[in-house]
Amino acid sequence: MIFDYLIENWRRVLELTLDHLRLSLTAVALALIVAIPLGIVATRFRRLTLPVLSGLGAIYTVPSLAFLAFLIPSLGIGRDNALVVLAAYAQIFLVRNIVAGLRGVDAGTLEAAQGLGLTPLQVFWQVRWPLALPIMLAGVRTAIVATISLATVAAWVDAGGLGRLLFEGITRDHPARIVAGATAVISLALVTDALLRLAERSTAIARARRVVP
Repeated sequence: MIFDYLIENWRRVLELTLDHLRLSLTAVALALIVAIPLGIVATRFRRLTLPVLSGLGAIYTVPSLAFLAFLIPSLGIGRDNALVVLAAYAQIFLVRNIVAGLRGVDAGTLEAAQGLGLTPLQVFWQVRWPLALPIMLAGVRTAIVATISLATVAAWVDAGGLGRLLFEGITRDHPARIVAGATAVISLALVTDALLRLAERSTAIARARRVVP
């Protein structure tokens, strides 16, 4: 039976699933540290928007195994290598949505905030950033789901996660391991996407309640 391995070794599959989730979330958290200031700069200076997004898009087109192999001489084999690669791939989703969110805020709303005496910094953090948050959260959701999928190749450099089952299944000609790993990755991506969509909806509702008296 094709699901025998998944049923008989569910504890190991669960352990690898949690490890896979930790790897993915850590990578996106590291990506945000770079993406937030980069997105703000790209929003502030319009001349930089196209070069920044084009450069990040070019990074995303690099084959994942080639990227991992390229970093082996400097970072070696292990989780650090995978984190750098996954964080780099996540940039395009995060920066693109940060720029879109910040630029999508109505100019009249910003002018009204300035008219109330708010400083440019206060306008940004108290008005522009909160209004852009739903679109930015959509980018975070996309980045996390994409990273969960891409993280399967991290096992190639011994970074753990569900990719280990896939590579074990391929090298040992054991289809049940491949099915177990693929099923777990797909399930993790779908559940995570659903939870993040719920968080987005809750954020949008909360914002609407603050706007409507």
